[in-house]
Amino acid sequence: MLETIAKRERDFGTPASTSTDMVQVTIDGTDMQVPAGTSVMRAAAEAGINIPKLCASDNLEAFGSCRLCLVQIEGRRGYPASCTTPVEAGMVIWTETPKLHELRRNVMELYISDHPLDCLTCPANGDCELQDMAGVVGLRNVRYGFEGANHLNDAADESNPYFTYDPSKCIVCSRCVRACDEVQGTFALTITGRGFDSRVTAGQHDTFLGSDCVSCGACVQACPTSTLMEKSVIDMGQAEHSVITTCAYCGVGCAFKAEMKGQEVVRMVPWKDGQANRGHSCVKGRFAWGYATHEDRMLKPMIRSDIADPWREVSWEEALNYAASEIKRIQAEYGRNAVGGITSSRCTNEETYLVQKLVRAAFGTNNVDTCARVCHSPTGYGLKTTLGESAGTQTFDSVMFTDVVIVMGANPSAAHPVFASRLKRRLREGAKLIVIDPREIELVNSPHIKADYHLPVRPGTNTAVLTAIAHVIATEGLIDEAYVAERCEPLAFQQWRDFVSLPENSPEATEAETGVPAADLRGAARLYARPGNSAIYYGLGVTEHSQGSTTVMAIANLAMATGNLGREGVGVNPLRGQNNVQGSCDMGSFPHELPGYRHISDDTVRGQFEKDWGVTLQPEPGLRIPNMFDAALSGSFKALYCQGEDIVQSDPDTQHVAKALSSMECIIVQDIFLNETAKYAHVFLPGSSFLEKDGTFTNAERRVSRVRKVMEPKGGMADWEVTCALSNALGYPMNYSHPSEIMDEIARLTPTFEGVSFKKIDELGGSVQWPCNADAPEGTPTMHVDQFVRGKGKFMITKYVPSDERSTRRFPLLLTTGRILSQYNVGAQTRRTANVLWHGEDLLEMHPQDAEDRGIRSGDMVAIQSRSGETVLRADVTTRVQPGVLYTTFHFPESGANVVTTDSTDWATDCPEYKVTAVQARLVTEPSQWQAKWSRFSDIQMKLLAQRKQGAAAAEPAEPAKPGTPKAPVEPVVAAARVLSPTE
Repeated sequence: MLETIAKRERDFGTPASTSTDMVQVTIDGTDMQVPAGTSVMRAAAEAGINIPKLCASDNLEAFGSCRLCLVQIEGRRGYPASCTTPVEAGMVIWTETPKLHELRRNVMELYISDHPLDCLTCPANGDCELQDMAGVVGLRNVRYGFEGANHLNDAADESNPYFTYDPSKCIVCSRCVRACDEVQGTFALTITGRGFDSRVTAGQHDTFLGSDCVSCGACVQACPTSTLMEKSVIDMGQAEHSVITTCAYCGVGCAFKAEMKGQEVVRMVPWKDGQANRGHSCVKGRFAWGYATHEDRMLKPMIRSDIADPWREVSWEEALNYAASEIKRIQAEYGRNAVGGITSSRCTNEETYLVQKLVRAAFGTNNVDTCARVCHSPTGYGLKTTLGESAGTQTFDSVMFTDVVIVMGANPSAAHPVFASRLKRRLREGAKLIVIDPREIELVNSPHIKADYHLPVRPGTNTAVLTAIAHVIATEGLIDEAYVAERCEPLAFQQWRDFVSLPENSPEATEAETGVPAADLRGAARLYARPGNSAIYYGLGVTEHSQGSTTVMAIANLAMATGNLGREGVGVNPLRGQNNVQGSCDMGSFPHELPGYRHISDDTVRGQFEKDWGVTLQPEPGLRIPNMFDAALSGSFKALYCQGEDIVQSDPDTQHVAKALSSMECIIVQDIFLNETAKYAHVFLPGSSFLEKDGTFTNAERRVSRVRKVMEPKGGMADWEVTCALSNALGYPMNYSHPSEIMDEIARLTPTFEGVSFKKIDELGGSVQWPCNADAPEGTPTMHVDQFVRGKGKFMITKYVPSDERSTRRFPLLLTTGRILSQYNVGAQTRRTANVLWHGEDLLEMHPQDAEDRGIRSGDMVAIQSRSGETVLRADVTTRVQPGVLYTTFHFPESGANVVTTDSTDWATDCPEYKVTAVQARLVTEPSQWQAKWSRFSDIQMKLLAQRKQGAAAAEPAEPAKPGTPKAPVEPVVAAARVLSPTE
């Protein structure tokens, strides 16, 4: 049912009424009941009667401008617009009469009189609402427009790389403007002029590229003509079939229709029935999918015995056999724990599950970890400890029932823009907002949105701020005593209450340390704790700290103390960064946990997997990612299988990571591009994009959504097939025929996934939220409704411990990092799209005071140095950051942001402290030494790639040299590759 669908989904014209009161009306002689407040247009549509329309859409409020949807209502004068007319009890409505036909034809004739009559060559031909409505109303003749002024020669705006604005086709229906306002919340478009001069304008008569437009595509989706049209459709023509799938960018998990011509994507259209995105999208998911067919894609398996050697293209069989033989050799020489694997938060649940199974069952070790280690591992620890489950508590829709929202350490507008649009809609409706962030993010002050409180916390002091908020709640009688008494452990609560009530935890006592004015903090605490629904949404600005786990527990404490868990509109909501970071954790990617967050040391749980897998599993946890690096440098960890992660660019202390990889004897990288990590690899296995595979992703709201293959894997195999083949080469059989069988195994072994299957997901409309089992056969939208998963909620003491990364005379500034809207994570995907037009390099944000002290202006090259290293970035002098704080992104490898970040980590989970790095900044005129070495090393690796040998005539791979064996003389470029690895 979901595989192939019509291009244009059913549109009811106006939003559904939320009223529970029903009224009876008669439409074209048929009696029916509809909710009070329903428009006549929607009531008719629900009865299967489609009233002609152009300005109406059921994701926008009724507007009533096109006058095409006129109806006749008995007892009323005139012919009202059905979109703006609500039903009334006893109303008798006629949608088809001779007079209505005449009026509609006349209206349509006026539209067409100032519209190009080029339907056969128009890119919207066959997918144009204006064309459709002209046919519906029976327009056969146009009497006007042959003389006088018109808009037929208006110039098109081609500035946006993804879509064209052609005003000659515009009927001024305002749908694009309303979509920008109501759906996206950017307010970048407006109607300028009056009457004949009315026109859609971006910004203050800017181009689309030069305006505030964020290229979310809402205007393009809303346009009923070809005025706003994707350039891909203009170039390729209309698609001939479509497939529903899930976006592979952030943790929102938007559902899309991949509109196809054969195996070519024509466009990605947000699916109206997508339960995570409700038909909305952002610039990345909507438009930045071209990386999947980029010329940089690596499509052939390759091997080499040393990173100073050119690559050799080989068959899949040879590459997999070579990789397996190296794993076996290293384990025979160094022990079975000398190898390990890293799962991907970009791959599917099924693929991630197979990688951790490969490591545990085929490698025979628990040395498996995931990138969630370096982003949201404190979420898992903190929420598991306090509430009993390592995941967020709500749906994204829940925010529409919220009265007070705290956004902490997150910038949804940049990192989770589709959720941000929904949040902003709720804020425009009157919800209150508290932002806790060192920077003035977009939500603090933007069109029609202004935070009630912005608490500009000093980096590293999150725990102190939240404990001070708890102090106000505890000492001012704002605790929900009845909720706590019923739902929480009494002793732990009393200990927590006594702790937070201490004078040293008051806003006044902590103000000097946190930088947050005591009065603002008290006001924010009272606002959050007031009666009603309050929700907390947080991101990596909470978790990526030395006290990340403590801060997550402090958030849970606040929610429990105020009774804001277990219903719509409340909750603790981690905003997951990557598309499947939640799923990678769910699937057992941590070295101490099997799928479903069950500890490897539990004999009963381990026994279930041993029986199903037919192996004996180690009962002791394996190495975490940082431990793998340390063990590699000490000589005991020698081989790594890394699927879909670029740890050299994304992990902290880049030089330490590079040294660790350089010390290994076999690195197997499976990816779609030769990324920074692959430059240190000995085996490269081509990966597959989300368009080339079947499976599921799990988003930040625990929503398991289907990923559907729309094209064959360009490298020959999907990622899950590669892992199976490697396991088979190692001698452990994996013989699945389809990812649905893998999910069936996951469900068989994981209680929270017990009821999940591809069939169930399809039956429920494309997704299901875990837990899904006998107790919740259709999933669990809201967690902890009647009781917490752990039984009674557990309050935890959250004593503030200052970070070791503190301002000093040598390093007086604090660097924090984050993301920007147009780019994604390490940029491997988005840098290979037109998104680079908005953000072509990582910039260093610096407050004017700090810049003036150092003689720095915007655009200058600035060296930032920490105890780990130094890199150089261009300055962006701005008041978005506070004095003493610097900010940058990490989307470009040449920037080296993680050369500067240190080995400081969360006390419980080893999550790196990306958000607090003590640095010094100074004006320079050239790149850093590390950047110069990186550039040379990268150039050499690309030359070695270009020199790769192909085909069966290539020489056989050399036997790996034993430690201490001198190498034969090599070409200069090869020698340089060995000594210029940028690790010093």
